[in-house]
Amino acid sequence: MADKSQLDVLKNGVVAWNAWREAHAEVRPDLAQAHLVGIDLMGANFAGADLRKADLRGTNLSDTVLVEARLDGANFFRATLERADLAGASLVGAQFLTRGQLVAAHNWQSALRDPDLACGAPIPHQPP
Repeated sequence: MADKSQLDVLKNGVVAWNAWREAHAEVRPDLAQAHLVGIDLMGANFAGADLRKADLRGTNLSDTVLVEARLDGANFFRATLERADLAGASLVGAQFLTRGQLVAAHNWQSALRDPDLACGAPIPHQPP
């Protein structure tokens, strides 16, 4: 379940969120199961964040930093991922994530993902 205080910061906008992230660099954001439908999160820093089972339907995630983020089971229906950095992210069990969305992002090849999203690139081994 998402941390309410962190979710409140995020709902104040990307500028507030990124400032909070910079001030709290040691904190791993907990946004698991967060309801973020249709929010413009362009340019947000979600590096290392827990976004498992987050509802990201229609969310603009363009230019976001999702490096090593946990996005397992998140709902990506009509989400925009252009230029999002997915290096080392985990997308196992992501819902409604399409190949088109995936390849519009950067570093998708290093993300853990389901076999139907191989897109011609090897899938990294999931750590035990």
